[in-house]
Amino acid sequence: MKPPIHDLSPVPGRGGNRTNRPGNANVAEVDRQIAELVGRSTHELRLAWRQSYGTGPPLGLSRDLLIRALADQLQEHSYGGMSRALRRRLQTLAGEFERGGGSFDPGLLPKTGTTLVRQWRGHAHTVLVREDGFEYEGQRYRSLSVIAERITGAHWSGPRFFGLTKRAVGAEPDR
Repeated sequence: MKPPIHDLSPVPGRGGNRTNRPGNANVAEVDRQIAELVGRSTHELRLAWRQSYGTGPPLGLSRDLLIRALADQLQEHSYGGMSRALRRRLQTLAGEFERGGGSFDPGLLPKTGTTLVRQWRGHAHTVLVREDGFEYEGQRYRSLSVIAERITGAHWSGPRFFGLTKRAVGAEPDR
């Protein structure tokens, strides 16, 4: 049996983790470890999964997906994981998908630092997109819909209120 891939703990000298991205990870070493996965038996890949994730792989997971997941884990530990902004974006996309948001376009999700401005009844309302949500009139919000309701007094789709969704062809413009 081949030795374990590695213990997935931070490698001395790299200084990388999920929040502190390394400046100079050893790309060749990570590439070598990933290439080595292909030569492992399925049993060895399952053991590596258990070591990496703390549990066995899901039943029916193909060998190819085992390799891909382990390669992703190697890269994440070596180069750092997702940024908070990316995690927020993915959570938003997943939430819209689960709710069946047909009008939601992931390409229209604003980036951190974007300022959204909406005129409503003669007043300009400004919202700042932050990494962990939105800021309106000095207060933090997780949802644009809550801000839209606060502005209008009625339930609105926040992304639609701020013009972040595509309207159906022939649809009338918002109030």
